[in-house]
Amino acid sequence: MAKRLYRSVQQKMLGGVCAGLADYFDLDISLVRLIFVGAALLTAILPMVLFYLIAWLVIPVQPKE
Repeated sequence: MAKRLYRSVQQKMLGGVCAGLADYFDLDISLVRLIFVGAALLTAILPMVLFYLIAWLVIPVQPKE
């Protein structure tokens, strides 16, 4: 079965986007969040906020098992 990208319901802080990405790429959630914050600081915050909001709307919520 192919991997699917979902927003996490259990490990979310805001919308679960970073937790979903961490689960999809098999990375630590803290590492993904630090990369996101670092990228936001390097790009003057607005582009990453827009990316997060769009990802929040586009990525489906993880279905219940």
